[in-house]
Amino acid sequence: MRIAILNKDRCQPRRCSKECEKYCPRVRTGDETIVFEEDGKPVVSEELCVGCGICVNKCPFKAIMIIGLPEALQVPTHRYGPNGFALFGLPVPRIGKVTGILGPNGIGKSTSVQILSGSLVPNFGQGNGDWDTALEHYAGTALHDYFKAVVDGKVRVSQKPQYVDLIPKAFKGKTSELLEKTDERGILDELVDYLDLKSVVDRKISELSGGELQRVAIAACASKDAQFYFFDEISPYLDIYQRINVARLIQKISKDRAVLVVEHDLAILDMLTDVIHIAYGEPAGFGVITLPKSVRVGINQYLKGYLPEENIRIRPEAIKFEIHPPREASQIKSMVTFNGFSKKFGDGFSLKATGGSLREGEVLGIVGPNGIGKSTFVKVLAGEIKPDDGNPGIDVKISYKPQYIKADIPLTVQDFLRGISKRFGTSYYEVEISNPSSLKRFMTACLVI
Repeated sequence: MRIAILNKDRCQPRRCSKECEKYCPRVRTGDETIVFEEDGKPVVSEELCVGCGICVNKCPFKAIMIIGLPEALQVPTHRYGPNGFALFGLPVPRIGKVTGILGPNGIGKSTSVQILSGSLVPNFGQGNGDWDTALEHYAGTALHDYFKAVVDGKVRVSQKPQYVDLIPKAFKGKTSELLEKTDERGILDELVDYLDLKSVVDRKISELSGGELQRVAIAACASKDAQFYFFDEISPYLDIYQRINVARLIQKISKDRAVLVVEHDLAILDMLTDVIHIAYGEPAGFGVITLPKSVRVGINQYLKGYLPEENIRIRPEAIKFEIHPPREASQIKSMVTFNGFSKKFGDGFSLKATGGSLREGEVLGIVGPNGIGKSTFVKVLAGEIKPDDGNPGIDVKISYKPQYIKADIPLTVQDFLRGISKRFGTSYYEVEISNPSSLKRFMTACLVI
């Protein structure tokens, strides 16, 4: 079985010669394997397509994907129209359990949550869906009872978004005002104490750091009165102590409610969840949610890249953690040496840093809780801000990727990268910014250039 995916944002029929149709061998024999809609964009017939891949290679904008699927994946749970993203399978939320999803972005996790919340009816690849068909499809399974409760209005969902840095754009005002609006369970004071938010409740949302926004979003989600809670990535911006606190809070919520968590931190996932589903597929093409697995088994299968129950390899090579013996410092050439300095912000936070060095071929990490000065330290070294006392004395060019990113530049990604490559005399990478995760990859490309 194969599916054809058309990225309509990339497809630009007015700027090409319709190479997909021109070079398709089935079209040349007279079949309507590729036809064009009123908007000028192609539709690929999955029944007629032979999977030769010529249209994929000939498309100048890389807008077409032809993906071969295991025969077991015959009927998608939901599909966004002809040649649209297809999702196979769903996670199963259970009361009293924390269910985890482990997998890459763009694989259908958000679609799963929309279906589980009742805001999106699964259509099984056939136009518009209806709940009668869905209930019949899931008859005799745990999802039937769950969806029956959704249809009867007995399931209310509370969701923590993945991209907390977008919260200031959606809400203007103080932190306390946002939290008071969501406190349906009357546990606001308890959450403020537990998540250490006392120092931020009187501050504006726009003034909060990433770690503070993350904890506020978690508190807002946890304080709602719902039967199904969805936490989309709890670890970004949080130090290890805060992650453990949040994990314990979620476990407490799950005692009499259903909780679904998407997380990439394997240690936190292992500690937090009772069962996990592995999500695999092709980002923006198709996604598969496996049946539930025990946590240790699921994590180990994910690391190995092979799922024996499904008999499919999701990664060419296993992820291995190698232990290297320490290298002698005398053998490593020092590339950058910096002096000690100090920086103070008003009457509040102050940072004092001692001198040090960065060695050739070395990746140096900085470990510590949020708000302790890690970003300030790096910004001073990079020349983004000036110290009050001392001078790092670095005379090399430094490329710096910021912690927080704002996508408000009135310029296309391609033109921006061309400008950077022209300035520094290097080739540029073509990247597509469709969400904050893509924006981070874009900034990394700029850093490499």
